[in-house]
Amino acid sequence: MTKYIRLLLDALRGSETNFTSGSINRAIFLLSVPMILEMVMESLFAVVDVFFVAKIGTQAVATVGLTESVLTIVYSIAIGLSTAATAMVSRRVGEENRQGAAQTVGQVILVSLVMAVLMGVPGFIFAEDILRLMGGDEQLIANGAGFTRMIFASSPAIMLLYTLSGCLRGAGDASMAMRSLWIANGFNIILCPVLIFGWGPFPELGVMGSAVATTTGRTLGVVYQLYALTRQKGGIQVLRSHMTPDLEVIRNIISLAVGGTSQFLVGSASWIFLTRILSTHGSDVVAGYTIAIRIIIFTILPSWGMANAAATLVGQNLGAGQPERAETSAWRAAFCNMVFLATVGIGFFLAAADVVSLFDNKPKVVDIAVQCLRVFCLGYLFMAYGMVLSQSLNGAGDTRTPTIMNIVCFWLIEIPLAYTLDNVLGWGPPGVFWSVAISETLLAVIAILVFRRGRWKTVQV
Repeated sequence: MTKYIRLLLDALRGSETNFTSGSINRAIFLLSVPMILEMVMESLFAVVDVFFVAKIGTQAVATVGLTESVLTIVYSIAIGLSTAATAMVSRRVGEENRQGAAQTVGQVILVSLVMAVLMGVPGFIFAEDILRLMGGDEQLIANGAGFTRMIFASSPAIMLLYTLSGCLRGAGDASMAMRSLWIANGFNIILCPVLIFGWGPFPELGVMGSAVATTTGRTLGVVYQLYALTRQKGGIQVLRSHMTPDLEVIRNIISLAVGGTSQFLVGSASWIFLTRILSTHGSDVVAGYTIAIRIIIFTILPSWGMANAAATLVGQNLGAGQPERAETSAWRAAFCNMVFLATVGIGFFLAAADVVSLFDNKPKVVDIAVQCLRVFCLGYLFMAYGMVLSQSLNGAGDTRTPTIMNIVCFWLIEIPLAYTLDNVLGWGPPGVFWSVAISETLLAVIAILVFRRGRWKTVQV
């Protein structure tokens, strides 16, 4: 037991950053634990904001929802740049080219800031028009425009929080990325009620208080990340000279980021279409589906941690000229993920009704959510491999192949199949759920075949 506690503490401290030698199982554990906790912190950001804002009223919640829906564009670019950062930094670390890794981080910061300005300035200037375009009434616009301006003005903090986490993960310093999210979320949790409701000497800012709290938390998280990347004792030390534009590195970052961004947008769009198909069956069906998806997303966070760990391991070992170790790491992480999701799937299948009833007791809503959970669970074994191997391809610098896989499985198969099973064959909502399980299974099969071919081993980044 002492051995495992020590290993857990090593993971939280980030005692190792180079994973090109030694036990692969140990490497997966040391990277996965902080990455899983980082994913949990990311999910808490949105939950905390909505929890406190809901105390103000429905208009405040609507303001947050409308703003966040447009802000998806910023998030998608940030996720794409983060994917590119992990792939490139991990490759340089594996090559033991610390200067090259620091140069990459410097260019990631430059690109992130430029993209943040391009996204943030129009959002700040046209905040009222954005809310109006999204269907907000004049009262909502009058009360919420300040919130929207503040959130768009914080685009640099949003962008850097994602991209610098990607840099830290690529450098093998997942614990620092985790701590930065702890800091950001911790201050957000503390400041949200204080600024929204005006506790103590602080003024009551309403929904604007949520924007200030979130921006402050994210900014402090970014400051901590910059400290981690610029300190002399760090694995990578970014200097001012590394911020000088390097067109070749920038070109590679953008090329890889396009694939990462596209993957996020393809996946997000597919969920929107599925929700639209289900909406024809009424609000109870949509509510049940929404609850099931929220439960699934939260419980598979550890899976994303293992997938991100695999991406770092693949990138570092390719950089070290060890493609076989990179491949073994990915397969081992996929197997661990399969064991985890199989356990979760069995639990959900047996206790779906009890889990769903914690969120809603309406019979129709519970019935739909239970059906959704049980059908999705049948695809968990395949999903486990699909998640890890797709992310491993990203870690190798091949972001194009997972993008194509997503387009084929989600747009060309999942959406048409959902419509056909629901409307043409008359399966109703279960038809939509089965389309997800089938497309995720197909994605996993394709990922396995593509990964086995091994072309990703020769990708240059």
